[in-house]
Amino acid sequence: MARSGRTGRPRVRWLRRILVVALVLCVGLPLALVAVYRFVPPPVTILMIQRSLEGKGISRTWRPLDEMSPALIRSVIAAEDAGFCSHRGFDFEAMQEAWAHNERSDRVRGGSTISQQTAKNVFLWPQRSYLRKGLEAGFTVLIEVGWGKRRILEVYLNTIEWGPGIYGAEAAARRNFGVGADRLTPAQAARLAAILPSPLKWRAARPGPYVKRRSGRIGAAAGTIRRDGLADCVLAVRPR
Repeated sequence: MARSGRTGRPRVRWLRRILVVALVLCVGLPLALVAVYRFVPPPVTILMIQRSLEGKGISRTWRPLDEMSPALIRSVIAAEDAGFCSHRGFDFEAMQEAWAHNERSDRVRGGSTISQQTAKNVFLWPQRSYLRKGLEAGFTVLIEVGWGKRRILEVYLNTIEWGPGIYGAEAAARRNFGVGADRLTPAQAARLAAILPSPLKWRAARPGPYVKRRSGRIGAAAGTIRRDGLADCVLAVRPR
């Protein structure tokens, strides 16, 4: 009996160590990354690494949100998440509409908010799975609480894929229009926002008929965003 007790103690200690390691990896590491990226630009994402291995390279220059064109900010919010300033990370109505659409159509429509997309882009991998969606929800809550809207949008606009090897608004603006992200006109901003769903397929500098129509709709919607103050959570401190 004594011998059995002695052999049982090492097993208990190993189980405790495994649990501690699992707790650190599952809780401590995500919290630490969220805390660090609140102040430090995320250096690279899994998607960037994946595209680089495919030979597309990485072109990216970090640009603070205050140094981006308000027209781009409004256009991206209009195109990707008009309720960005009002929701707390999840737009359940948009998610339900996307689910209903995908049930009856072969063209998949996403219902993710900018917050969810940021969580996925920075911390996770691009391939769809229930595991990734679950982790995405957790990271979305963390960044909504720990970062706030301005930081979420700043990180989003600096990490989003905008073409083959092109990441972030600054690289996209310079590659497509030869200007910095602070110099984008409303028309140029609308074109950049228009290609976000398929940045490897569509081009902002030489748009086809569909992108032209889509950018026109986004430009009109950006005007509504400005008129109704739907981007005030990130632009109210520096109205233009």
